[in-house]
Order: sequence, then C-alpha cells, then structure tokens
Amino acid sequence: MHVSVKTATFKLLRQLGMTWIVGNPGSTEETFLQDLPEDFTYIQALHEGSVVAIADGLAQGLRQAVLVNVHTGVGLGNAMGAILTAYQNKTPLIITSGQQTRDMLLFEPLLTNVNAVTMPLPWVKWSYEPVRPEDVPGAFMRAYAMAVQPPAGPVHLSLPMDDWDKMITDRNYLRTVSHRVAPDPVRLADFARRIDQSTNPVLIYGADIARSDAWDAGVHLAEQLQAPVWSTPFNERAIFPCSNSLYAGILPAAIAPLADCLRGHDLAIVVGAPVFRYYPYVAGHYLPEGTSLLQITDDSDAAAKAPVGDSLISDSLLFLEQIVPMIAPRSHHARPPHHDPRVKWSASTAFLSSEAVFDILKPLCPDEFILLEESPSNAPALRQIFAIDQPDSFYTFASGQLGWNMPAAIGLALHEQISGRHRPVAKRQLPCPADDNYLGR
Repeated sequence: MHVSVKTATFKLLRQLGMTWIVGNPGSTEETFLQDLPEDFTYIQALHEGSVVAIADGLAQGLRQAVLVNVHTGVGLGNAMGAILTAYQNKTPLIITSGQQTRDMLLFEPLLTNVNAVTMPLPWVKWSYEPVRPEDVPGAFMRAYAMAVQPPAGPVHLSLPMDDWDKMITDRNYLRTVSHRVAPDPVRLADFARRIDQSTNPVLIYGADIARSDAWDAGVHLAEQLQAPVWSTPFNERAIFPCSNSLYAGILPAAIAPLADCLRGHDLAIVVGAPVFRYYPYVAGHYLPEGTSLLQITDDSDAAAKAPVGDSLISDSLLFLEQIVPMIAPRSHHARPPHHDPRVKWSASTAFLSSEAVFDILKPLCPDEFILLEESPSNAPALRQIFAIDQPDSFYTFASGQLGWNMPAAIGLALHEQISGRHRPVAKRQLPCPADDNYLGR
C-alpha cells in the first residue's frame, strides 16, 4: 500500500501527540499546510522569533515536543535568537523550514536555503535535510527522539516543498525513546557517602528540578539534610518554595561573590544546573577553602565544562528519589544559621523604583498565576516580593534574549487554556541597568 509523504508524516505526528503547530508560513510551506488535518491546530504569528518563543512556552507547559514551521532560510534566520534560547532552555522543539523544489535546487533559485543544515548550528541538537522524499517520515521520528532525550532541545529539518505529495510505501515509523537518564549506582553510592560525611552541606538547585517535575523531591532532600537551598544564578524556572525557611535566595553570578555565599559549608550539592552561569567577571576562587562540590546534571556538556567539582549524569528527579533513602536524616538543630542575602530596600526613594512597582502589583495578583520576567538586574527583588511557592509558576529565558518574554507568555497561556487550569499569565519587562544586584557585589 502506498501513501503520500504528508499522510505518513501526519500519522506519525499524531501518534507522537504532536498535534500543535506554531508557525509563520510562506510559499515553500504551502504544500505542507494544504489540507491540514482537522485534528491539528496551527497557531500563526507574524515573526519567526515570536513563533519559536510561543512554541517554547507551549512546550514547557505541555511538557512535550511542539512542531514549529518557519519560512525557508529567511524565516530560520529571523528565528535564530529564539532558537538559541530554546536550546539553553532545554525545550524540545522540531523546527521545520521549507526548501525549494528539488528539481531547481542545483541552480539555487529564489527562496533556496543554500546551507540549510548548517544554518541553525550550533543551537540545535540535530539538523538535517532528507536526501529522498521517502526519508521524510523517518527523519521526523529521528528528530523527535533527538529533541526529547536528555538534555532536551530543539532540532531542525529542512524539507523540500515538493516532497509532501510524493507517494511512498506505507509502514510504521513510530518508536519509543526514554525521556530520562538514571544515575550510575556506584557513583550514586559515592555521592551519598560524601553527603553523609559532610558536616554543613548546602544545596544549590537549578531549572532541571522543574523540568523533571522534582519540586517535591527537592523539598524532601532539603528537609532531610536540614540544608539551606540556593537558586542558581540566572535560573529560568521556579525550583523551591521561597517561603520555606530553608530557602536562602538567589546566588550572585560573579565568581568571587558566589564563592563568598558558600563560605562555611564543606559540601555544595548542585542539582539540575550548570556550574555556574557566571556574569560578569569578578575574579576569585570558584569555591571557598574547605568546600568541595558535587554536580548532578542530565547534560554531559554541562558536566564536562564545569570549572570545579565532581559530576554525576542523571535526571534530577531520579537522583533525588534514589539518594534520599541512602542518606541519614538530620535533626532540625543540626543546621547552622545561614547568611541571608535577600535584597533590602527603602520605600522612601525619590523615584518609582522597580521594588516599589513590585510592591504595588503583588496585592493585585490572584493566589495562583504564572510570572514571567525579563530583567535580571531586578530578579532578586522580584523573587523576594513575589515569593514563588508553587511549581511551574515562574519562567524566564536561560539565554539573556530580550523579547522572549511576551511570545513565551502566549505559549504558556495557551497551555493554561488547553489544560483547563486557566491561571493568568503576568509578564514583567523592565530596563536592565548594571546595578549592584546584577553585578553580584
């Protein structure tokens, strides 16, 4: 039996649960969109940067891959900033760009994406243009597997516009892949031993706590160790309840000030984060004297480039669930008081400060809502006033890309509608001066 490339591909996408498409199509995408199946929803935006950011927010809300459709090389170029952000956000996206008709590709007519495979590198996990129309459905299956396996991220397919109506042999392309990686048991036992032997450990949590749905497990470990919990610098997700007495705040991003905050702790345990997102450069030691560091990450690249510490490759939730039974609980009184760096300010200023704005807005917000921010210089004050106490209620970019906030909020709002939870989405976008909080001084 023979079917069209389009029929085989949409069947696979349906089996994968990828029935949401976000895009800004042009003529090279018309053949893909013609007679779009009724069970697929196409969300159109007017700029490819917004398209990818909307898909980023939607995919983070859905916790599954989303299909993105952009217009050949020009659309892919417009989207590159948001693709970089999705890569650093570890958001699974399959980004498709149209390509000219195969019969004309040799002489590069208008709208040819000349180097389609290399154009989005290094900010996609995989980029490919099928050699034959017959390879299109299989390329989608490989793209999905690459996008969702840890560390998750965007991938890219360049698709000649005349492939969709070609007839191919019908077969089953669906395969299943794992979305998590479990810790090496020998390494895990060594980490458990080192945690048990530490006298004053400190926990540092990153956004993978949120991505792996490990909020409760992270709280459990903190309470078992009676250890303070820091948020990593420039953390893009909510990772721990701010009202919990163990919450210490957001670590400064510069080398020396960050190390100062860890002084007095003999062991720093970093779960679900790189070590660290430093900026700006303030020279100093990476760790205070007498402090060692353990890193748990699902990203082998993050483990390889860490300037200090010993790493374990693992999904955050699987690590937390397996480590807790292996370490001894500590009494509440065993935890020495920790330094609280949270921002203090005076309301009596000569101008309307960001803190004053936050104070005004906070009482107007409902009990449950989603907060997005795009001003790292004010993040410590924001997180203190808007104390985030619920998982999946705070998002920002991992890249520093201004302009991500608004379209990502649309994607998250769409997810709230899809899920039926209907939490309102509030975004914050303020100037980003080089103030003391931003510099970590």
